Amino acid sequence: MHYIGPMSRALVLNATYEPIGVVSGRRAVILALAEKVDVLAETGSKLVSSRLEVAVPSVVRLRYFVKVPYKRTAPLSRRAVFARDQGKCQYCGKTAESIDHVLPRSRGGEHIWDNVVACCRRCNTYKSDRLLKDCALRLRSRPAAPTQYVWVKVAAGTVPDAWTPYLEQHAA
Repeated sequence: MHYIGPMSRALVLNATYEPIGVVSGRRAVILALAEKVDVLAETGSKLVSSRLEVAVPSVVRLRYFVKVPYKRTAPLSRRAVFARDQGKCQYCGKTAESIDHVLPRSRGGEHIWDNVVACCRRCNTYKSDRLLKDCALRLRSRPAAPTQYVWVKVAAGTVPDAWTPYLEQHAA
C-alpha cells in the first residue's frame, strides 16, 4: 500500500467525542478497515494497493467507549511552549525563536510552565539573565500550564481545520 497525497495524522475521539489521541493516517485507515472506528472527516488523500483504494481519515470516533485513566497533558518542551504562546514572543509579540525563563535559572528560576515563555532572539539577548524589574520588558500574558488540548497540537504539529470543532466542543 502507498499514499496518494500528503502524509497525514488523524484525531481519535472516544465514543463520547472526547479527543483521546493522534495517530498516523495509515493507522486510522487500519482502524477503519477493522471496523473499530467511524470516519467523521477525511483528509482528501488516499491509501492505494493493487486491490483497494481507501480515503485517509482526518477524524475518527471509536465505536466503543474507552476509559482513559488519566488526564492527558503536554509535557514541558520547546514545542509545547511555542504551541501555548502561538509562536509569539511574550515580550514584544514578534515571531518567537527561542524560550526564556522569566526568573532566570541562574537566579533560582525553575524550568516549569509558570516560568517559561516563547521569546524572540532580540528580547532574549536584551533580557539575558536579568529580572524583569531590571529591564524595560513586560510580559504580554502571565505564563501558565497550557489549556487542556495543547497536547494535540504538540503531537500533530498543526491542528487541521477539521479537528477544531471536536477540540472546541470539549475545551475546559
